[in-house]
Amino acid sequence: MTRTSPTSMTPLEQLRAGRTMRRLTQLAVGLTLYGVSMGMMLRSGLGLDPWDVFHYGIAQHLPVSFGTVVIIVGVAVLLLWIPLRQWPGLGTIANVIVIGVATDGTLALLSAPGAMVARVALLLGGIVLNGLAGALYIGSQFGPGPRDGLMTGLVRRSGGSIRVVRTSIELTVLIVGWLMGGVVGLGTILYAVLIGPVVQVFLPIFTVPLGTHGSGVQRQHEGEHSAGAGPAQGGGGDGEGPARAGDVVDEQDGAVEPLQR
Repeated sequence: MTRTSPTSMTPLEQLRAGRTMRRLTQLAVGLTLYGVSMGMMLRSGLGLDPWDVFHYGIAQHLPVSFGTVVIIVGVAVLLLWIPLRQWPGLGTIANVIVIGVATDGTLALLSAPGAMVARVALLLGGIVLNGLAGALYIGSQFGPGPRDGLMTGLVRRSGGSIRVVRTSIELTVLIVGWLMGGVVGLGTILYAVLIGPVVQVFLPIFTVPLGTHGSGVQRQHEGEHSAGAGPAQGGGGDGEGPARAGDVVDEQDGAVEPLQR
């Protein structure tokens, strides 16, 4: 299969990049499977990823479903994009709604297994499916999820390292979620260890190549940067324009972090 990498684009460029039906289908499938994977990990009862520990902890104190909490938190995080001058893409908005609905649907249909072997299998299957689903919706190139947009926005505004910012955010939500009753366990550790490699395997495969559309977008950005060298352009007083969704290069560490939700 052809392997490619996501292109850094503004929301408008994402809509104009071509291969729209393929990308929309992949986006919908990826977000739905992401919700299914969350339901699988939750039903395993062996621990959740940091953000879902946070969601579960909140759900213990509100008369709403787990999926509804996922949606509420997604909206709240998206509001934090405003002072960070992040622009949400179509995938970002869909992420807020579809994952929560798919998670509740999975929890309604899937019962918690009794045998430990079945619980471990459900957990591992959920982690692998989570990585595949993340690669599918990120690879559709319609923008990152709200939580990763928060991360990249903080990196861009603070000038800090993606590793430091992401670790700080996830440790914070993990600790707060655990204190509120979130489930921390084997699954939390396995998710932290496995999710990066799984996404790294699937993302180049499922990133939709944009062909001449992607090349045109890239040439446009290169032309803008060449013509704009010198005084600050547009945006605010710091000379920075709105961040492009999907721009995740860690300039300090020389690495590219895979986006999640």
